[in-house]
Amino acid sequence: MYLLFRETKTNWYSIAALLSTLLSRGVKVFLKTVKFQDIQKFPPGETVVAYSFMSFDLDWVKEEVRVLKEKGYTLIAGGPHASADPKGCLDMGFDHVFVGDGEENILRFVMGEREEVFDGITRRVDLNHYPPFLPSRNIYMPMEITRGCPFDCAYCQTSQIAGKMVRHRDVDLLVHFARLGVLRNRKIARFITPNAFGYGSKNGVTPNVEKIEELLYGLKKVGVEEIYFGTFPSDVRPESVTDEVLAVIKKYVKNKSIVVGAQSGSDRILKLINRGHTVEQVEEAVEKIAAHGFVPHVDFIFGFPFETEEDLEQTFNFIVKIVQKYNAKVHAHTFMPLPGTKLFGVGPGRLTREHYRFLGSLASKGILDGYWMKQAELARKVYEFAGGGGPDAPRSGEF
Repeated sequence: MYLLFRETKTNWYSIAALLSTLLSRGVKVFLKTVKFQDIQKFPPGETVVAYSFMSFDLDWVKEEVRVLKEKGYTLIAGGPHASADPKGCLDMGFDHVFVGDGEENILRFVMGEREEVFDGITRRVDLNHYPPFLPSRNIYMPMEITRGCPFDCAYCQTSQIAGKMVRHRDVDLLVHFARLGVLRNRKIARFITPNAFGYGSKNGVTPNVEKIEELLYGLKKVGVEEIYFGTFPSDVRPESVTDEVLAVIKKYVKNKSIVVGAQSGSDRILKLINRGHTVEQVEEAVEKIAAHGFVPHVDFIFGFPFETEEDLEQTFNFIVKIVQKYNAKVHAHTFMPLPGTKLFGVGPGRLTREHYRFLGSLASKGILDGYWMKQAELARKVYEFAGGGGPDAPRSGEF
């Protein structure tokens, strides 16, 4: 059997995790990452093509699936969209769909097991049974140190896909693979986690400072020269920011900024999107980050369909405040209605003239980044292709 992973600009982390799992087990399957134009070099009857994709990829995925199904390829789907809408993927033409954790189920698949939907949600994996990356095969990615999020933010797929119970990889395992990477001249460490400052904690929120320092110290000890912790893709939640954890990480990290998720400067919006913190807590976190010599890099989501002029004014005023008082920078997003979330049916994010004027002024001053303009287009695209406007979709105020 040939198992081909359809590689895109956005799915390497998912592919790398699965390749590391398969290759570390020594499976007797031909594995390769491919572009679409290379798939048809392989015989349809012996080839499985694996797609891991997000909801905003739906238009081109549907077209590729149509072409490959006509030629007789076996197609499997995983990733955020497949986990959120497995039935939709089967209806699209996929033969098998993988939801939730994929490591155990991809092993079961290559060993010959066949299920229409491979369940990685009720059957969660122990991360310590799988490598974070595989230096021996030159496969690298940021180390996933935690999977699962105890929060249930109304716009986010993470807790549905990865579960609400946090699972951490052990320090010893992470340091072991980092050492193998150092031996191959890989001396940079980045991390994947819903909340970097929640690493090692029981609830994923309250910092386990001793465990965080054990990890960072261990990485330095085996020769990692650059550690980026608390920056993308290991952002932090505001209520996890403490003076103690900031003092510890400052001894080890290379990053000069800490990325913290605010999402809004309106407490009304924060309640509606179920963030679980207040605007005041965001400012307290930003103040602490700045006091320890880091640049606060604060995430905001704009364009919620239920956002009022008052909400917008509060958010703009809050941003001006943290920029002026704490030298914060802003990372801007436009709201995208993602399948499987409580806000899927409320419609795509809508940026007004006021949004463009304010965000444009921040960008001109060099204190704003993000793909917010592109996401405004993607929001409409996701809503259309994922069927967000269907008759059974919830409306604004129904979540």
